Amino acid sequence: MATYLLRRLLLGCVTLVAITVVVYGLARNMPGNPLTAQLGEDPSRRITAEDYARMQRAYGLDQSWPEGYLQWAGNLLRGDLGRSITRKQPVTTLIGERLGPTLLISGTAFLLIWLAAVPLGLYASARSGRPDERIVSLMLYALYSFPTFVAALFLQVVFAVWSRGTAWELPLFGMTDLPPDAPLGGRILDVARHMVLPVICQTYVSLAYDIRFIRANMEEAVRQDYIRTARAKGAGPWRVLFHHAFRNTLIPLVTLLGLSLPSLIGGSIIIEQIFTWPGMGRLFFESIRERDYPTIMGLTLMFSVLTLLGQLLADLLYCLIDPRVSVD
Repeated sequence: MATYLLRRLLLGCVTLVAITVVVYGLARNMPGNPLTAQLGEDPSRRITAEDYARMQRAYGLDQSWPEGYLQWAGNLLRGDLGRSITRKQPVTTLIGERLGPTLLISGTAFLLIWLAAVPLGLYASARSGRPDERIVSLMLYALYSFPTFVAALFLQVVFAVWSRGTAWELPLFGMTDLPPDAPLGGRILDVARHMVLPVICQTYVSLAYDIRFIRANMEEAVRQDYIRTARAKGAGPWRVLFHHAFRNTLIPLVTLLGLSLPSLIGGSIIIEQIFTWPGMGRLFFESIRERDYPTIMGLTLMFSVLTLLGQLLADLLYCLIDPRVSVD
């Protein structure tokens, strides 16, 4: 086990170096830089060529991108992710401020998805070929093919425009409308109302995919010989479904669970941008638009580490689920 973990950690370090080199090179070669992005947002602002050159030197923008990457990597080895060029704050502070709102949305969506996907996937497997199962499958196809941004705009129209002045009206943007000194109960209720539409948008696509994923794996499992043997021995249909078939589909589910870890922390760029939710996805979008290289690299590093950790966690869980799998 120790040898396997060491090998995976070394491979993960090499992968992280490759990812960060590619992302940093792409970011530095995008048109413009943080200074031109700020000047473009405020056309009335004017600076001299001398001031521009001085600001480039101050932010390290006068270096080539390989030199800039080596400087960023050196700071990273000392535990420093740098400071945001546009927000004038440490990148770790920015990530810490945005982590809570993203976990609030993504964590709620994650729980709802898995609490609903497993029973509905098993139900679809048990009722395979029947009219009610076909109706569910048709609805899942429709949900999975419905673009998230279209659903977000549609929900905003229905619950914020058409329902204005009624009990069904929901907030359009942001995380809360109340001041920080408002009563705690009122603030919790206000945040919950703001969460409803983003959570729906972040849930329905993954829910549709996971249900179909579980159903497809279950249909493959129930065709195996051990299922026919269990039925021949007189096992009931639900015992066959839960005890025999479902247990043998856990490995692909663990893989799916491990790969969902980065999205749980990273949030959804589209959803957070549409609803102006102050999370990690929106911060990533804004940092790319502003050419904020330290923030881009800090978020890229975090997402990459989470992806590698999710894959490692899935591999380790294989050993617990299936004794035949070994990492030695």
